[in-house]
Amino acid sequence: MKKSDKDVCEELCIHEKPVQEAKDKLPPQELLQNLADFYKVFGDATRVKLLYVMLDYELCVCDLAEVLGMTQSAISHQLRILKQMKLVGSRREGKSVFYSLADGHIRQILQQGMEHITE
Repeated sequence: MKKSDKDVCEELCIHEKPVQEAKDKLPPQELLQNLADFYKVFGDATRVKLLYVMLDYELCVCDLAEVLGMTQSAISHQLRILKQMKLVGSRREGKSVFYSLADGHIRQILQQGMEHITE
């Protein structure tokens, strides 16, 4: 076996039972695409920072812009994406709109991700 082929089978053989079981358990393509799109949101450091800040705080756009040192316009753009993906929720209080994590699942994803990378 060549050095570059160390991660491939030496001979072709299909293990039919586990292959069929894996195929049967594979979710529909649309659902997998939605999951991939969900995780893409976490691929942007600014969005992750916004989410991380909202682990402990409910803040308005002005506050978030101050914490991250960004413009309100840039924050609003990222919040729009996070809202579309149902990662954050908002509530109006007078003239201000406050943003927070949508639910405990998002909190768990962030906390588990941080645990994983800091082990």
